[in-house]
This record gives sequence, structure tokens and C-alpha cells, in this order.
Amino acid sequence: MATVIAVRGTAEERIAPELGAVSLTVSASGAERDATLARTSTAHEQLIAEVRELEASGALDTWSAGQLRVSSHRPWNNEGKQLPVVHQASADVEVVFTDLERLGDWVSTISLGDSIGIGGIDWRLTDATRKRTQEAAQQGAVADAVAKAAVYAAALGLGTPTPVELADTGLLTAQPVPQGGPGERMFAMRASADTSGGGGGPSEFTPALLVISASVEARFSADPM
Repeated sequence: MATVIAVRGTAEERIAPELGAVSLTVSASGAERDATLARTSTAHEQLIAEVRELEASGALDTWSAGQLRVSSHRPWNNEGKQLPVVHQASADVEVVFTDLERLGDWVSTISLGDSIGIGGIDWRLTDATRKRTQEAAQQGAVADAVAKAAVYAAALGLGTPTPVELADTGLLTAQPVPQGGPGERMFAMRASADTSGGGGGPSEFTPALLVISASVEARFSADPM
């Protein structure tokens, strides 16, 4: 009687990022609403001018700029007294670089006083590369599942396992352990990739390789040899 072997296959693909998306916020605050808005608007225009120069040089993939936002509030001091109104203006900008060397140089040297804040850098792949890399990881996960099933079958003295079901992790239909003859057995294996790294992280402008992972669950049937 055939034995059912259930396994999980995993795989990873590591690849250098192609894009770096820099998130920035231009902001200012003060007691005078018009003056605060003017300072923020000036800093925003200066930043956009620099971004347009980068775009003209071919260093960018895309960029976007949000509208200026203005809010007002009355803060409290540590004695519980409410202070005069403070106005705050801000606008978000995202700049996506294809030239990662230029990205590092630009972020390191950008000088807009206290009006600019860098929220972070999101390292990315192009859509085409991500799709290709994801497919490679999926193929690797299936190959891993096939190899595991073959190892278990060989250890039990069974023949080459035949695939019965294959699904993304969590989608495989539930199947109880068969009851009956002594030859009916089910083996399950759960495995997950350890993507944690040791030591200190890479510097801000030396991105680590991106990890694209895939995981599948599969059931195989193997007959006695």
C-alpha cells in the first residue's frame, strides 16, 4: 500500500537592489502661520529643484511630491500652562534612484538647513526583476520539496515518490492520518528559512542583498519497492 509523504519546500534568492526610494519631509513650525508656510514652501521648492536636476541627469526612476499641509495646536508646558498657538507646515517627497551611488552622494550632501528630514531609504527591485526572482524562488521551493520527499522515501525503502498535491503554504487541503493497515503512514516536515544575519548591519548607502523567499507544501505518494 502506498505511503503518503507530506513536506514543505522552501527556497531563497538573494539579489542586489536596483532602486533606492528616499522618503523626505520638508517642515517648519512657528508662531506666525504665513511665515511658517513661506519657510516650508521655499524649502520645498529648493528640494524639488534639486530633484528635477537629478531627473534630468538620468539618476532617477520616478519621484513624487505631496501637497503642503498646515496644522495648528496649542502646546502645554511642564507646569500645565497652555502656550500660544504653534503653526506647523510640512510636505512629503519621495525620490526613487536608479543610480545608487548618486543616491548616497546626494543624501550625504543635501543641505536645506533644519527644514528637511530623511525618513529612510527603501531598497527595491524593478517589477521585471522581482517577478523573475520570485519565480526562481518558487521553482527552488518545489525542487526542495521534491528532494525532501525523495530522501524520506529512500529512508523507508520506498520507490520514487509521485506528487499528489502542491500548494502555497497554508493552502494544502487538510488530510487526516490514514487509519487501517500497517503499511499506511504519513510523514510531515515543517521547515522555515532563517533569514537573520549576524553582526552589524550594512551602512545606510551600502544595502544588503534583498532576500526573495518562497514556500510550498506538497504531498507525495510512494509505493514499496
